[in-house]
Amino acid sequence: MSVVLGDMRAILPSLPSECVHSIVTDPPYGLSFMGKGWDGQVPGPEYWRECLRVAKPGAHLLAFGGTRTAHRLACAIEDAGWEIRDCLSWLYGSGFPKSHDVSKAIDREAGVEREVIGQSAYAARANKEPKGMNPGGGPRDVEDTRNVTSPATPAAAQWNGWGTALKPAWEPIYLARKPLVGTVASNVLAHGVGGLNVDGCRIETSDNLNGGAYGDNERRRDEYTSTDSAPGAVPLSRCNRGIGDFVQPAGRWPANLCLDELAAAMLGEPSRFFYTAKASRSEREAGINGNGSRANTHPTVKPIALMRWLVRLITPPGGIVLDPFAGSGSTGIAARAEGFIFLGCEIDPRYAYLANVRMQP
Repeated sequence: MSVVLGDMRAILPSLPSECVHSIVTDPPYGLSFMGKGWDGQVPGPEYWRECLRVAKPGAHLLAFGGTRTAHRLACAIEDAGWEIRDCLSWLYGSGFPKSHDVSKAIDREAGVEREVIGQSAYAARANKEPKGMNPGGGPRDVEDTRNVTSPATPAAAQWNGWGTALKPAWEPIYLARKPLVGTVASNVLAHGVGGLNVDGCRIETSDNLNGGAYGDNERRRDEYTSTDSAPGAVPLSRCNRGIGDFVQPAGRWPANLCLDELAAAMLGEPSRFFYTAKASRSEREAGINGNGSRANTHPTVKPIALMRWLVRLITPPGGIVLDPFAGSGSTGIAARAEGFIFLGCEIDPRYAYLANVRMQP
């Protein structure tokens, strides 16, 4: 269970066909985010075609995308032969805008120095974070917001308060499946994949879930008698379901919406959806600082709880999980915690090293 250093296009051909039960990955979004060369383009069909080859018939793929480029990701996956089954949304309330300050840009091009009139609310915390990172571990805005400055030219004053981007608050996660061989039933029996682990990913709740379509039968249940002979009793034979069918589910059916705790609080109904906090600094650097490694500076670390829920959703017990864009190893940590076998590829030696350190027991 480790991350192999190298390009997945060179590594995966060494694997036998139809050996992987699931693929969960966070590939490049094609935004050249923070000047990172590995984020220069969305992986094209050739990447996902090789993933298709090593996946068992009916195996599922979950791939994160960026809101600006997810359409290219979906097309590439589909063009490679996968069937797009759904698009999950991961909502979070702690995103930071990667925006360009128009007023500052005007003064900068004019070669004029702006007067510093104060510090932002995040300045004290931001000064303690690694360069390029926001308080709590998220990537810092394009503009450095530690200092508050005033426009130095009339043109800059006119455009004060204008930017170039909205605050990010969600990411799409595409769910795809390798075409089945025969029916779902025959494929599951032959290859061990093809379905989703609904019960294993239900959302815990204390609510009574016997409402909705069960409502009428729930009312009738109160009228049942053991003999069906009491005055006014409704015979069991006249109802769609018997008394024994009214079993409280283990939780709510998993939805294609995931929330972090802030987003759940804003929606006011956290019990209806899977929710978890974004990756904290302690989670990002668990197992790293104690062995002489430097901090985990990967800009897109995903929460382990979210990754555990995702790998559990599409991987059968004891299955093999592949992450061809392993980053700093969050999928591997999640797979190990869920009892799965993990295979990972990472092209950047810094992140491959961090991933293997973080994945150690």
